[in-house]
Amino acid sequence: MQYLNEDIWFPDVNRATPEGLLAVGGDLSIERLLLAYKTGIFPWFEIDEPILWWSPDPRFVLFPNKLKVSKSMKQVLRNKDYKVTINKDFRAVISECAFKKRNGQESTWITNSMIEAYINLYELGYAKSVEVWNGNNLVAGLYGVDLGNGVFCGESMFTKESNASKVGFISFIQNTNYKLIDCQVYTNHLESLGAEEIPRDEFLKYL
Repeated sequence: MQYLNEDIWFPDVNRATPEGLLAVGGDLSIERLLLAYKTGIFPWFEIDEPILWWSPDPRFVLFPNKLKVSKSMKQVLRNKDYKVTINKDFRAVISECAFKKRNGQESTWITNSMIEAYINLYELGYAKSVEVWNGNNLVAGLYGVDLGNGVFCGESMFTKESNASKVGFISFIQNTNYKLIDCQVYTNHLESLGAEEIPRDEFLKYL
């Protein structure tokens, strides 16, 4: 595992630990974040930790043509109560994701510095948000990084109403032309939607 300084670089991902931890330290500058995502690396740490950089093997991904939509979700999607938008309120989405309580985590990994870093990416066109509205209320959303290479690197999602986040996620995939959605690490929720693990080397080819 490598300790980073102010120089913008990362070690080879094959030097990551079995859990996927590759490096510690550095910063969340635009240049470093773009280099990270271009080489299959992402930051993930809690508020009382240094910046931790990860590149897990295997990688958890979703191929859009393998998206699973249950019969019950198809009924929910036909419900016109929900409206899905893209990039309408990035700051609100990432802030809601930061406030969300998650099992097994004592504090959020979306710190204030993370929020500002990804807002900077968004303002430069490298990050994207999906919002789900019920009337004028923001009830779910997700955000991630889009480098323009056909891969969307999902970062986090939140929901305030049952199935609302699935509405946003499914609608987003069905109405875009990505070749791969990077889900980073395994979750039951995303597996139910068709996500699967692939070798890191295969994932890197898509980048």
